[in-house]
Amino acid sequence: MGLVHADIELINSRPATRPPLAVNALVGTGAVTLCLPEDVADALGWEELERREATFAHGEKKRVPHVGPVQVRFAGRSCFTGALVLGRKVLLGAVPLEDMDLVISPLTRRLTVDPESPDIPSALVMDVRHR
Repeated sequence: MGLVHADIELINSRPATRPPLAVNALVGTGAVTLCLPEDVADALGWEELERREATFAHGEKKRVPHVGPVQVRFAGRSCFTGALVLGRKVLLGAVPLEDMDLVISPLTRRLTVDPESPDIPSALVMDVRHR
């Protein structure tokens, strides 16, 4: 299918004193989380909350800073998540994609809202009832 990129906004909601930062992100369904380069994390004033172990595609494992909360906005939708600080480009992984109910169109190679729920994000949940 090739690479898919999307223009998103990132917001540091703690404290909400800096304006949103518009970035072009690589959309990676094989990645789990949001990843930010150090300069983007610095620009929005995030401080390291903890270190987490990241496993790269080639198998290397490395402990990297984890920051947040990060508000991600795309196409009138948003979510809150944490982010790993690594790499040279913003990488939008599966967790924020699912949370905002976004899909990749294979035909156009573009990120879009789920056509089955165009007005509001939808989520598949399990009904757990106590007896």
